[in-house]
Amino acid sequence: MVVVAAVVVLLTLRPRLIHAPLWRATVTPLASIIGSGFLVVGPILAHASGNWAWLAMLALCLAAYLFGAAIRRNILLVEPMMEAAPPRPVAVLEHCSEYALAFAYFISVAYYLNLFASFALRAGDIIDPELTRWVSSAVIVTLGALGTFRGLGALENVEVGAVGIKLALIAGLLAGLALWLFVAVSSDTFALPTIRHDTGLHEIAVLLGLVILVQGFETSRYLGAAYDRPMRVRTMRYAQLLSSAIYLTFILLITPFFMGKLPRQGGETAIIDMLAPLGTVVAPLIIFAALASQLSAAVADMNGAGGLVESATRHRVKMRGGYLATAIVALGITWSADIYEIIVYASKAFVIYYGLQSALAAFVAARPGEGQSPARALLFAAGAALSLAVLIFGVPADGG
Repeated sequence: MVVVAAVVVLLTLRPRLIHAPLWRATVTPLASIIGSGFLVVGPILAHASGNWAWLAMLALCLAAYLFGAAIRRNILLVEPMMEAAPPRPVAVLEHCSEYALAFAYFISVAYYLNLFASFALRAGDIIDPELTRWVSSAVIVTLGALGTFRGLGALENVEVGAVGIKLALIAGLLAGLALWLFVAVSSDTFALPTIRHDTGLHEIAVLLGLVILVQGFETSRYLGAAYDRPMRVRTMRYAQLLSSAIYLTFILLITPFFMGKLPRQGGETAIIDMLAPLGTVVAPLIIFAALASQLSAAVADMNGAGGLVESATRHRVKMRGGYLATAIVALGITWSADIYEIIVYASKAFVIYYGLQSALAAFVAARPGEGQSPARALLFAAGAALSLAVLIFGVPADGG
């Protein structure tokens, strides 16, 4: 694991690669998609779906790809409309989407920083939900104050290194898991664990609340200042396909390590205990990558929220006001919900945005003129319906 991770980090942090436009445009959504979700997806899907976790993961990836297809369509067709004189329904749906995404970022900051606090405490072998809230609150207040009074520009530099480290860790883990599985299957004693889990409607409801695990591809929608439309469409597709392959491979490889139900406390860091048989290096690698990636993700989403608030309010509220609002909402969520509830709240907040974007893509595909496609209109309408189902039926994966 260490050797593979070291080789990959040398590749991902090469200046030529870091500054390559195709790589940068791909890595921004890719880093978001496989960031926090990679840390919690294994234990949660083991709890929710047992040995069928790979199928649940496939369903989540397909749902995300459907939402991504709608957003890619809007990059190509809606963005030019918004630069001219858009039809009123297009303008309304687009502006509502901005507000919805800003609100989703408010919640995702709480999600990222609660995970940050949980993994920071696990470095000292501490599992304490109350202390986790205090630590995450301190970080939220610090970032909120920095953003409001000084700006977050200096902290944005954390993201470049965090992405390379995170991808290297994933490569190391996959290599270690593949080697372990090869050796295990070669023995006569290998067998998959028997995991008892809820089935039927409850299992589906839990899975509907996990959209946040594959969220992040929408960042390509807002990179227009740096990349043209064809580049953003192409690299978003690359990011979704690559992240889906990584997630599915990871879930298949860790299935032999599944431990069953989530613990009542500390389930968000259960990946450390789950992969402990791989070796003592697993815990520090995961914790280090978690701290770097969660902090950079929180900074990125706080910046995104500030920018969207300023844009949606036509500059009546400045970015620094958006930082303050993000911190206030994140604090409220931190003290009113546990990590599994925050995951569902974040999923529902993001599917409001995905639902509006799907409805927008369906409207454009149904209206006469450029981009008309009845088949795509039906497909994107199905995406909007799926968003509504997540909003209504998604429930937390309770530990215990």
